[in-house]
Amino acid sequence: MSLLDRLPDVRGSLRADVPLAPYTWLRVGGAVEALFMPKDEADLAHFLSSTPDDIPVQVLGVASNTLVRDGGVKGVVIRLGPAFGKVETQGLRVTAGTAVLDKTVAKKAAEAGIAGLEFYAGVPGTIGGALRMNAGCYGGETRDVLVSVVALDRTGRRQVMDLAEMDYSYRHSGAPKDLIFTEATFEGHADKPEAIKARMDDITTKRESSQPIREKTGGSTFKNPEGHSSWKLIDAAGCRGLRIGGAQMSEQHCNFMINADGATATDLETLGETVRAKVLETQGVELDWEVRRIGERSC
Repeated sequence: MSLLDRLPDVRGSLRADVPLAPYTWLRVGGAVEALFMPKDEADLAHFLSSTPDDIPVQVLGVASNTLVRDGGVKGVVIRLGPAFGKVETQGLRVTAGTAVLDKTVAKKAAEAGIAGLEFYAGVPGTIGGALRMNAGCYGGETRDVLVSVVALDRTGRRQVMDLAEMDYSYRHSGAPKDLIFTEATFEGHADKPEAIKARMDDITTKRESSQPIREKTGGSTFKNPEGHSSWKLIDAAGCRGLRIGGAQMSEQHCNFMINADGATATDLETLGETVRAKVLETQGVELDWEVRRIGERSC
């Protein structure tokens, strides 16, 4: 019996053996056994409640911070579409589906005169990913503005969680790993739209001048260890521009891995582990991955 034969009927799109590389910013990785794009939240809940527990299920957003390994992904990858892409403002609050790009939320908030979410203009990816990793930059992070989250668990049960339940720390949420976030509400403070937009423009300018955003990259590769900047440790270890196969640590910002020339996922992961080893050897500090790695290594 094939995997699709074991999965429930859905109203959305459900396809077998789908290459994931085109869905990722790094443009690498193998295929997933099944890719599900739910029609709406009810379709997603039905799928989760009816899918056997032994079939792995995980979410993939725009994969701005994800490395899919060459051996592909077992089970089902869920990708949220237009039904999860709405943004609404009311008063000083912004409610967004988790498929919405972070920068779109920042823009909509600015247009409504809601300040405090400007940092999202500098965060690649979607709100779903931002919720999972407490994303932030330039002095702001998700937990500073989050009010509540809507999520579905592995049984399809819907729940509303407040900020405390997300159990945030630096680039981490202690919320259960099986939760699939579908919507979030944020709250800012009042300011003039033009002032908010000016701060967003400043963030965008800084990001464009300091990061290789035109390259095939996955954002910051490693978290900043307490008391350190990862890029400084990587630079001091002599890894700026280090290359393995088609993968390279960026010359512009050495905490960014780039697919410089037809890299494989193995090239990229090997490069990252090489950098970790060199930093530990020369600087005495252990780096933790910020890029999420999923799937099976190639044989």
